[in-house]
Amino acid sequence: MSRNQIEALLDRYIKGEASTEENALVERWLEKNGNSNADWTSLDQSGKDEWLSSVFGDIKNTIRGGEAKVIQLPQRKHFLWRSVAAAAAVLIIFSVLYIEWPALQSRLHPVQLTALQVPVNQKKEITLADGSQVWVNAGSEIKYPKVFTGKVREVYLSGEAYFDIAHDAHKPFIIHTGNVVTTVLGTAFNIREDKSKNTIEITVTRGKVSVANGEKLLGVLTPNQQISFNTLKEEAIKETVNAELVIAWQQSELHFDDVSFADAVSQLRQRFNVKINFANDKLKGCRFTGTSLNGEKLDNILKVICAFNNATYQTKSDGSIVIDGAGCK
Repeated sequence: MSRNQIEALLDRYIKGEASTEENALVERWLEKNGNSNADWTSLDQSGKDEWLSSVFGDIKNTIRGGEAKVIQLPQRKHFLWRSVAAAAAVLIIFSVLYIEWPALQSRLHPVQLTALQVPVNQKKEITLADGSQVWVNAGSEIKYPKVFTGKVREVYLSGEAYFDIAHDAHKPFIIHTGNVVTTVLGTAFNIREDKSKNTIEITVTRGKVSVANGEKLLGVLTPNQQISFNTLKEEAIKETVNAELVIAWQQSELHFDDVSFADAVSQLRQRFNVKINFANDKLKGCRFTGTSLNGEKLDNILKVICAFNNATYQTKSDGSIVIDGAGCK
């Protein structure tokens, strides 16, 4: 933020012409840098305006002069910054406004985002401006800019998507899923938001990923690690998983190569977004090998894998599926 911009902002603030965002910026600076005395709150609005006008007048004169000089600030009722130098005030306001100005500008002039909504019976693959690839699952939405500007690359996800991010050490890639923030430089990972269960799951297949809830770090993930975050309880569980099973939904084929019945059902849950449960837990450990090409209906796949494992399945009125059978020894 240039000196002219600072001076113009102060002028607008004193004249009451600043926007709500600009007022908040200046007032945050005041709160952080000097209003420690409780008597400040006893001033009425005209008193505050009079005092601030005098302070900002001195600051603006120092800015115009182009050099630091010490100015005794007015003592209002013998309180408030009794020995603060205007040069120090200029230094503080420059540093604070320099840090916060980009955020203010982004709020005043928000980046235009493209929204991609995927129907419940489809999946979409997109390539972002930086070369990153994203596979968006059925019933999900992603919002992203046509071009990434600034110091970070940011997108917004609701639902599930698999990301393969182009590496850029100077521009982190950030995914917002509700309050959960996933930050990477260049890696591959899956994010799944399940609003019915109030959970957000982040699973890494390649590289390293940082996951936070707001400003609170939840953990750093490496391949085959997952964080499951409960948005109601604000609790995070970190565990080791088979990442290939987690991302099976975005593959063109379902591969069952010496897998357990439980793992096969996990893939089907991801692919078809349907609840599938076992009536007998002994079925989960049964192993088999087979392949189902993309395009097969769930009923056809279930018939095959149930036949492999001497099991049957039933579709309930709510759409969920229950698999039953004697199980394996």
